Amino acid sequence: MPNRVLSFTQALDKAAGYSKRHLLLGNGFSIACDPTIFTYGSLFERAKPDMSDELVAVFEALGTTDFEEVIRALRRASEIIPIYKHRPETAARMRADADALKHALVKAVAGQHPARPGWIEDDRYAACRTFLAGFIGSAAGGKVYTLNYDLLLYWALMHEPEQFDGLGLDHDDGFRKDPDDWDADYVMWHGESHANSQNVHYLHGAMHLYDAGPQLQKYTWVNTGTALVDQANAALDRDLFPLFVAEGTSDQKLAKIQHSAYLHHSYKSFCTVCMQGSKTALFIYGHSLADNDRHILSRIGRSKLAHLFVSIFGDPDNARNRAIRTAAERMAALRSVSAPALKLDFYDAATAEVWGG
Repeated sequence: MPNRVLSFTQALDKAAGYSKRHLLLGNGFSIACDPTIFTYGSLFERAKPDMSDELVAVFEALGTTDFEEVIRALRRASEIIPIYKHRPETAARMRADADALKHALVKAVAGQHPARPGWIEDDRYAACRTFLAGFIGSAAGGKVYTLNYDLLLYWALMHEPEQFDGLGLDHDDGFRKDPDDWDADYVMWHGESHANSQNVHYLHGAMHLYDAGPQLQKYTWVNTGTALVDQANAALDRDLFPLFVAEGTSDQKLAKIQHSAYLHHSYKSFCTVCMQGSKTALFIYGHSLADNDRHILSRIGRSKLAHLFVSIFGDPDNARNRAIRTAAERMAALRSVSAPALKLDFYDAATAEVWGG
């Protein structure tokens, strides 16, 4: 029989004695908003139908699902192929495939994503903000970490009501105006200079974050008035790539994270809160605890967290939820025998009413 499943309110009440409550979001956060749009697998699998056979073979040959790596490899190869093969048409085909792959990436990520935040009704934003207030509301003092690429969390945080809603959401993703270009249509990540105040982290990147070489830029609707897909295509045309951890395995994801200042900072922040000790609880919402995120989950197991609350959806004893419970118990078992046991509870995801009832 499964552990008794709490309601979300009961879980919050049980965690009330902890000085810090942090939140880790999985794809269930987005699925709860609209399962017809946000239920998807890997970026590679979504883009694969739009790829040529040669492109698929290049991914396989390089042993990666990292779009940026493949695009750069194709472009570099196109520069040297004519030297050896004397076949400029092959180089041209490589360059064309690199361009096609950029747009396949945009289609995979943004093709079904709503272009404007007004797609979500105000009352649904209000419900989401109420959910988030349990972690970053007035005096909550927690942090939010998300593994999702989409814009839903960002939109909810930015959806400030015309009248004060009393939630006092305290959110800071570390992005500020570019001091060298105050009128730019983007904001830039200020990195370590705002490390202490940042409390919203995109652990695997997001579709509005772009690598601009010396800067990590965030594009916003309010600064441009331009639809998301148009911004994404325009950025790729300038060889600015969205910051995604699109790799398949946990080890590949961690390698990508360690080569990005922003991602590594967010990962270190998560590791730090996991080591805050007996006064800290972590809520996981909408994550299957699958092994391809072991780089995150193992940190929870080896942490000093006092209490872990994991959401399940539907029948607590169905196969999927049994797998989640088993994975959570496996995480808890990673705790050192010399440390206090990690308390573990499960709560009903539906009762959180993240996007309204």
